[in-house]
Amino acid sequence: MDTPVLLLHVCCAPCAGGCVDRLLKEEKRQVVLYYSNSNIDTKEEFEYRLTSVRKLAELYGLELIVDEYDHTSWLNHISGSESEPERGARCPLCFGWSLKRAAEYAASRGMNFTTSLTVSPHKNSKVIFEVGRRFENFEEWDFKKRDGFKRSRDIAKANNFYLQNYCGCEFGKAGSPAAAERHSR
Repeated sequence: MDTPVLLLHVCCAPCAGGCVDRLLKEEKRQVVLYYSNSNIDTKEEFEYRLTSVRKLAELYGLELIVDEYDHTSWLNHISGSESEPERGARCPLCFGWSLKRAAEYAASRGMNFTTSLTVSPHKNSKVIFEVGRRFENFEEWDFKKRDGFKRSRDIAKANNFYLQNYCGCEFGKAGSPAAAERHSR
């Protein structure tokens, strides 16, 4: 019996690389990438990250779906939580925005979905899973396990992916002293 295709919500290539590698090589899953990041503070930053996501898709020969960038709607969605600290009440709202979009896209094509967000040591997988469980087609994958973050970073460095230093929103950026300066390795 064939394993169903899994839609992977991608936040950025540096996080997604290890997730894709594991799903394809170890889990023998078929994967479609879904880049949905309306939380990113500028269209320019959205495009910087997308360039590396495209490289990742090409590297593994994967289909890439790019969700429409709609920062204004995202801001409306998280309204009232702007002053929350990083990892506070704003983050589950943000996760919910992207995961809902991924869930709807996946459901319309008869797929399950998961997210690369769980690979980051800066994100709480339990919170992401709580949000994901709202959608019946969500698969819980904690990509931090088995050195997932290290694996993702190694793939990012080997392929010269753009390595950002904040989650993407202007509120997370404000909490990161180094975030104003872009860098790539």
